[in-house]
Amino acid sequence: MQKMVGAVVAMLAAAMLAGCSSTPAANGNDPWEAPNRAVFKFNDSLDTWVAKPVAKGYRFVSPSFVETGVDNFFDNMGEVSNVLNDLLQAKWGQAGHDSARLLLNTFAGLAGLVDVAAEVGLEKSQGEDFGQTLQVWGVPSGPYVVLPIFGPSTLTDAAASPVDWFTYPRTYIASDPLRYGATVLDYTNVRAGLLDAEGLVSGDKYLFFREAYLQNREFLVKDGAIKDDFGGDLDDFDDF
Repeated sequence: MQKMVGAVVAMLAAAMLAGCSSTPAANGNDPWEAPNRAVFKFNDSLDTWVAKPVAKGYRFVSPSFVETGVDNFFDNMGEVSNVLNDLLQAKWGQAGHDSARLLLNTFAGLAGLVDVAAEVGLEKSQGEDFGQTLQVWGVPSGPYVVLPIFGPSTLTDAAASPVDWFTYPRTYIASDPLRYGATVLDYTNVRAGLLDAEGLVSGDKYLFFREAYLQNREFLVKDGAIKDDFGGDLDDFDDF
């Protein structure tokens, strides 16, 4: 779940660039477009009638510092997976950076509620997951696929999700109600943070989200070494 939730944030960040171009053309990486559109429609309805209203209610009752603290807490959990995938990709410097963030924020930042690491110059990295690791080592991304509830993915990313699930600390919360509650809080907090970005979506919503997702995944796998449609580097993603 954490990987997919994180992908939603990245996808809307990508949308800030993708939205500047015209409606995307047909993508050869989407051979299952018809069933994907059906699942996308289901997910979009679920978001409209459940996730979005809950997110609005959450934002109404939660001060901004609460949302920031929740963001920091779950981001800190994600550093565990970041470090493991850094090591699997032989990114030794980034592994040291992410390890330092994890240790500093866990022990000096109230279990991650406060991003102390950023205050001393250890900014949050783009993040790593097992899907990226597989692609770094030559596994193709595979066809684009939209998963029920979880949303946009590729065949390789979807196959890698169980590894991300097993390396995410929330998975090991012993109490089922507490674990489910943490999952709902995480998703709701992320969805609330996207409310202001909804105006970026234009044209065919399915195509918009597909292109934004695929563009962002390519950016992450190649660590920013790609070009956008206008011929420029996509280093601006570092701001998200």
